[in-house]
Amino acid sequence: MEEMEEELKCPVCGSFYREPIILPCSHNICQACARNILVQTPESESPQSRRASGSGVSDYDYLDLDKMSLYSEADSGYGSYGGFASAPTTPCQKSPNGVRVFPPAMPPPATHLSPALAPVPRNSCITCPQCHRSLILDDRGLRGFPKNRVLEGVIDRYQQSKAAALKCQLCEKAPKEATVMCEQCDVFYCDPCRLRCHPPRGPLAKHRLVPPAQGRVSRRLSPRKVSTCTDHELENHSMYCVQCKMPVCYQCLEEGKHSSHEVKALGAMWKLHKSQLSQALNGLSDRAKEAKEFLVQLRNMVQQIQENSVEFEACLVAQCDALIDALNRRKAQLLARVNKEHEHKLKVVRDQISHCTVKLRQTTGLMEYCLEVIKENDPSGFLQISDALIRRVHLTEDQWGKGTLTPRMTTDFDLSLDNSPLLQSIHQLDFVQMKIPATPILQLEECCTHNNSATLSWKQPPLSTVPADGYILELDDGNGGQFREVYVGKETMCTVDGLHFNSTYNARIKAFNKTGVSQYSKTLVLQTSEDTDSEEQTVPFPVSSERLPLRRMSPFSSTLNLQPSFPRRSYFDFRPSPHQLSLHSSLQSLNAPGCNFETQSAPYSQLVDIKKLLAVAWFAFDPGSAHSDIIFSNDNLTVTCSSYDDRVVLGKTGFSKGVHYWELTVDRYDNHPDPAFGVARIDVMKDVMLGKDDKAWAMYVDNNRSWFMHNNSHTNRTEGGITKGATIGILLDLNRKTLTFFINDEQQGPIAFENVEGLFFPAVSLNRNVQVTLHTGLPVPDCYSSRASIA
Repeated sequence: MEEMEEELKCPVCGSFYREPIILPCSHNICQACARNILVQTPESESPQSRRASGSGVSDYDYLDLDKMSLYSEADSGYGSYGGFASAPTTPCQKSPNGVRVFPPAMPPPATHLSPALAPVPRNSCITCPQCHRSLILDDRGLRGFPKNRVLEGVIDRYQQSKAAALKCQLCEKAPKEATVMCEQCDVFYCDPCRLRCHPPRGPLAKHRLVPPAQGRVSRRLSPRKVSTCTDHELENHSMYCVQCKMPVCYQCLEEGKHSSHEVKALGAMWKLHKSQLSQALNGLSDRAKEAKEFLVQLRNMVQQIQENSVEFEACLVAQCDALIDALNRRKAQLLARVNKEHEHKLKVVRDQISHCTVKLRQTTGLMEYCLEVIKENDPSGFLQISDALIRRVHLTEDQWGKGTLTPRMTTDFDLSLDNSPLLQSIHQLDFVQMKIPATPILQLEECCTHNNSATLSWKQPPLSTVPADGYILELDDGNGGQFREVYVGKETMCTVDGLHFNSTYNARIKAFNKTGVSQYSKTLVLQTSEDTDSEEQTVPFPVSSERLPLRRMSPFSSTLNLQPSFPRRSYFDFRPSPHQLSLHSSLQSLNAPGCNFETQSAPYSQLVDIKKLLAVAWFAFDPGSAHSDIIFSNDNLTVTCSSYDDRVVLGKTGFSKGVHYWELTVDRYDNHPDPAFGVARIDVMKDVMLGKDDKAWAMYVDNNRSWFMHNNSHTNRTEGGITKGATIGILLDLNRKTLTFFINDEQQGPIAFENVEGLFFPAVSLNRNVQVTLHTGLPVPDCYSSRASIA
């Protein structure tokens, strides 16, 4: 109950309410405090005098009081008030709660009446100390406000429940223990406050002072006062006015302002309002329960933060100690190298000293011997040895002249420690794990599949504070294989087209910035449509047209059917991503109820007609990956090249499954060049004829004959060439892993290539002004369909 204590204290005196009255704003105040904060207004500025003077200024214009008339009998007579221009200039005091308390304009006459019964000055105004709304009192004064008997009872029960010693109610700072209680004032005093506020003279000399314990008992045993009508003090409340929302007496209904209002029984309204308050308390109790649980969560967070801080500090110290240990080990290694260099220099110098010492001794001996020989007087004997001595002297002199007198080692150490990278790394040492973006969240309500395309949407967590520079969307190959990047960018929605029909894909997303890459999101399982012939299918979660998603082609596409929405062209692109990131997340399935995201297994049947396995593909040439000499027109369906050398252009769609057929018509063909047609990998060479490298499988043809070529190997020369208006057909059967060519609806030679598997893009190489136009979305030639069905 201690938490309730603030509700039981007067906002003016800061003590428990004594004889509280209810202001029209529903706030409470002690009767004595209400008298202390009264402000008297000048007679000339009162609304009554303005009415009498006929100035025509309304009450609302006078006080600007919340669109309410202060003297209307139908309203509460209450409004906002900021003070009067002629308010008393007497310095105001402050209550313990900081409320300004104005002393009365003139001292009241000595009276033995209680504060409530004492007359108040005419035209007095009272301002609520809590909401600061003001009211000019009528002739009844403070007696016009109802007394809050319920609040008095609550205060009595609260004080009775407190076992601690009674405190003085007038001490400003730390309340002292009360020594007496005045039965008339109903206030507990300590000795200093009693001498200062309740001197034993004048009217106060007749008050009865009792010990605090006796005063508490007298309070407890005092009979509960009966609530009487504020207008008719001799009448008890018997009914409840619904319009004024206040209890009234019988006389108010007969002759008062409530005579025409709707009234109800006091007991019935008492029960009704108690029920309403109980219901309101139930909702507030739920909020209080949530607040308590939240506080428990916050306190647990404090404990967790402290534990994590200790653990993190220990980890940081261990990491720094490891760096210091590594530096000390490196220091020892470098010192060992310095010592080794030191020993080497000393050895070299000492060896040279020893060698020079021996050589010098030999030279000195030779010189002394030659001097002695010169002293001999025997010419014949001298000439017998002089030539040999001269040669020895010259030889010895030459030996000293071949760098012998040059030091073999310098005194300087040719070692310079490059510590700038390490110092820079130390200065850049920082906590990077907190700068990595949070893991993105896939928004299931916006993810959907449609035919052989899938739309995925994601967002950053709500409490994420680290910005992401972009996102990386990855899908597997539909067979549970390795994940591959299909989109890298800043957008948060992407549509991947050209997926396999009747296949199950796993998708995941991660964010990245300059610091690093976040963890992968939960893996989403997507199921593409089974029937490739259906024109429209229901989208489980349609994407709002206001959010136009990016469209990206799958790098493991079998087909791309954009005919219903984008005939004869596609609006997507594929580029190898520069972000090659490691895959270290485990796969987790996350299925959305009511959505076609269930994992299914429906392999192609080998017994059905081959046409039922076809998914018509519409695509165009890709300007982004083509050689710069290729010229595009007709919405990228027509290409030409004026260069003398061969130049390669690819289609926008890659194929890895199914049977696909497309044609090219020759619009211009002069001087018998030899264009090449076929399929290629995405990284095929663009400046040589198609088929020159191992990334392309092609047929090149002139006006008389054709050849198949792969990895610069020419095979199967076949008669029959092309002219202007000729049609070249390419049939890629990835179910049987074969590539076949047609000229003017007739198969050109045998099956060109077998055992072709992987991802292939339609390709053409042109030169010397040859111009061709691409035609897609075509059925397989009937001759091939019949042979395939027979096989």
